[in-house]
Amino acid sequence: MLSLQPIRRFCKSSSAAIASNNRPEVTLKHIQSPKLLEDKPLEKPALVKVRAERDPEKLLQLFKANAHNRLVIENRFAFEDTVSRLAGAHRFDYIEHLLEHQKTLPQGRREGVLALGIMPDEVTCNLVIKGFCQAGYLEMAKRVFYTSMHTKGCQPNEKIYQTMIHYLCKGGEFDLACTMCKDSMKKNWYPNVDTIHALLEGLKKNKQLGKAKMIVALARQRVPPFPSNRLSSMQSVLSN
Repeated sequence: MLSLQPIRRFCKSSSAAIASNNRPEVTLKHIQSPKLLEDKPLEKPALVKVRAERDPEKLLQLFKANAHNRLVIENRFAFEDTVSRLAGAHRFDYIEHLLEHQKTLPQGRREGVLALGIMPDEVTCNLVIKGFCQAGYLEMAKRVFYTSMHTKGCQPNEKIYQTMIHYLCKGGEFDLACTMCKDSMKKNWYPNVDTIHALLEGLKKNKQLGKAKMIVALARQRVPPFPSNRLSSMQSVLSN
């Protein structure tokens, strides 16, 4: 009798195994074949959708809908490109709406704010200004600089001055670029050497040598100082 117990257990387990082997025949019908899965089109990544969208309203909604998507919302180039295209479509109301929406996001999720010492709102304004400039709307960029920033409680920082001076020179507005450059340099915020060169060339071409000399004099006061060869190259612009 003792020797039958294992046999009974084996029989029971064997029956259970046979029963279990029969079950997959039913469940396998519900499993998709690998080919069916391959045939399903893959959804485009959100960043690709944002870059490809040409309808201003859909672009705004798409950007807002991806506020949780770090690949989109923390990509400053995507934000800058979005602003530029909305400006190109003359949808300045959408840009304003996008700015307001950005203010509702947690810090660190606003268009890739990774630079130390820069407040997110200032970064946002800089990107908006750059977006307007790249779309050819210098007047709108100036409006953001002189009006919108102050109403939103933001102050221009070094990056914003650099952006404005650079694009004002590209647009041939050397008088205003000179004024901004002087204000910026007095705060020890200096544009890069290429931008200073472009400004000096423009002032010289417009027969405003006195202003150009003032910019070079201010450049010599930079702390830490520009390398001597850089200062010499600035001086050479006035001499040639």
